[in-house]
Amino acid sequence: MFRSSRRRVSAGWRQSTDLLATPGRCVHIGDRESDIYELFCLAEEVGTHFLVRTCVDRLAGDGNHTIADEMDEVTVKGLHRIKVKDDKGDPDEALLEIRFRKLRILPPIGKQKQYPALTLTVIHAQERGTPKRRKKIEWKLLTDLSVQSRKDAVEKIEWYALRWKIEVFHKVLKSGCKAEDSKLRTAERLVNLIAVFCIVSWRVFWMTMLNRSSPNALPQTALTDPELRLLDHLVKDRGGDRPRRSTLSHYVVKIARLGGYLARANDPPPGNTVIWRGLSRLTDIELGAAIEAKIMGN
Repeated sequence: MFRSSRRRVSAGWRQSTDLLATPGRCVHIGDRESDIYELFCLAEEVGTHFLVRTCVDRLAGDGNHTIADEMDEVTVKGLHRIKVKDDKGDPDEALLEIRFRKLRILPPIGKQKQYPALTLTVIHAQERGTPKRRKKIEWKLLTDLSVQSRKDAVEKIEWYALRWKIEVFHKVLKSGCKAEDSKLRTAERLVNLIAVFCIVSWRVFWMTMLNRSSPNALPQTALTDPELRLLDHLVKDRGGDRPRRSTLSHYVVKIARLGGYLARANDPPPGNTVIWRGLSRLTDIELGAAIEAKIMGN
């Protein structure tokens, strides 16, 4: 299974690089499952870049010590504050101590005749203090990108922090659209179907994030006028909703309520699942209304 995973990751890197006329613009961001030395060499071979969270304390320098040994000697180069959530989903903040150093990284002992040593940059971001309601953040990143300053290191950390959003998008694609359950028999049809599913998944994910980052945006930012009219008809306003009626958040909550969201005062913002269910139901109703209008002429 591990070898199969390596082959899939390697094929994915090659395919995504082949689609770009300038592979140097492509940065592959991966979690600890991507900490594979062969992939680092592949990136150099095809002219692309990577930013990977490591799980292996690799040999460094002359081979008589490891990355951890060298990083223990590096002083903190700066601090960076990020927003996170605790185990209950409540918002929290973490203050990260940042260290980085360019090192000569060696391949695994059994593969030192197959692969060359690489000069890479190690970035360590460790949370200061011990949080009470969540696991302490400790990211050890490895990249072939240039990191010359605290600003460069923070940029790479922020790139890695966005990785979970990609996972959420794929969750919507797989669990919501159920792309893996498709029974299509040809690759061409499957590609076309997944292309449509990607648009749908992106809309659900984008609407969820937009509601959290810009709740007071105009509802037309994400919804059509027919959708807004249907939502007003299907989901009645509650007592305190009138002042917020012109905002995106007001209508996203209505969509979520169609998907089972209770919208109680202390509930967190609606997530991808209830928005997916609500938007799916809204789309079916909108299609039915359009067919009825065409048949009945009203």
